[in-house]
Amino acid sequence: MSVFRIVLIALAGLIVVATALSLVRTDAWWVRMFDFPRMQLTVAAIVVVALYVGSNLWLGDPSWWEWGLFAALAVAVGVQGTQMVPYTSIYPEQTVRANPADAAPDRRLRLVVSNVLMENRDRDRWLEVVREADPDIIAAVETDAWWVETSRELADAYPHAVEVPQDDTYGMLLRSKLPLDRTEVRHLVEDTVPSLLLTVRLRSGEPVTVILLHPRPPRPDIQQDATLRDAELVLAGREAAEEKGPIVVAGDLNDVAWSHTTRLFQRLSGLLDPRIGRGTFSTFHAEHWWLRYPLDHVFHSDHFALVELRRLDPVGSDHFPMLIELELDPSVVPLQEAPETEADDVEEGADMVDEAEEMKAEETPEERREREEEDQ
Repeated sequence: MSVFRIVLIALAGLIVVATALSLVRTDAWWVRMFDFPRMQLTVAAIVVVALYVGSNLWLGDPSWWEWGLFAALAVAVGVQGTQMVPYTSIYPEQTVRANPADAAPDRRLRLVVSNVLMENRDRDRWLEVVREADPDIIAAVETDAWWVETSRELADAYPHAVEVPQDDTYGMLLRSKLPLDRTEVRHLVEDTVPSLLLTVRLRSGEPVTVILLHPRPPRPDIQQDATLRDAELVLAGREAAEEKGPIVVAGDLNDVAWSHTTRLFQRLSGLLDPRIGRGTFSTFHAEHWWLRYPLDHVFHSDHFALVELRRLDPVGSDHFPMLIELELDPSVVPLQEAPETEADDVEEGADMVDEAEEMKAEETPEERREREEEDQ
């Protein structure tokens, strides 16, 4: 057997195993890491299959187990594709497009979500991109005191603000042109990981609830599991479901759009994903076109129609900012099919929260301090 064929067989085996692991329900980092590179694995699988089929035209007949392996690889392509198809234009759009003929500018909410990368100091580029987007609300995460001071240059146009500077990459801030009736800084899972709960008053006078999240991620480089992130998404989903009025949940969720956890969040919250039927809108990593994932999200209740959704220009961060504009329009509620909670979702969510509580209870203060220092 040639070296070339051995390499192809090894790659095929790795892709099949990675695909199988991505279907396992666990919070272990070495399994959950395979939630992310579905596009990359799909492309790699197609290339390997093509090379293998082509090579067999002149390398001789493959054995039965080789055909079995590559049949499994074809199944892996189907599994990966099934997960990603909703984030393509061939899938029905989950959020309806706002009707320009019935435009109501005073009922619109224009939002920019930006993970600035705490050590990024390209303030001019970030300010330029934000000003050009001209949102009603700027929601930023990974903001330290320097970024809070930078954002204050926008204070004339955005007089309403909530600032939570932290030097551990979990700071956040929000600046708004629109009045804020309620501003709460909460810590859903950890004392060091904040989230924001706000009520924004549209120009029409109607209130909209906004939740900003940036949960702690699973990290293969420090062997950090997804336990805490999963729990925060479940808790935020429950909270969103309790809101009866219009609501938007946004932020860097440190999870991909197609993961089981993100879909569980959607079903628990009943919120819509405007990317479904439109594209992935991958925001991370801004400097590596071949290794990008949709980590920055905006979900909304079915009270809204979509006016605009796009990824903005780079700002020196490892994330691209996202821009969304929504229009409050009760007439679209019956036109949109909100995700519904399935039979086991509530129990699964409760288990995730319990696991996070158990993890924190078993940690010593020193272990917690070491974990948080590593994750900076």
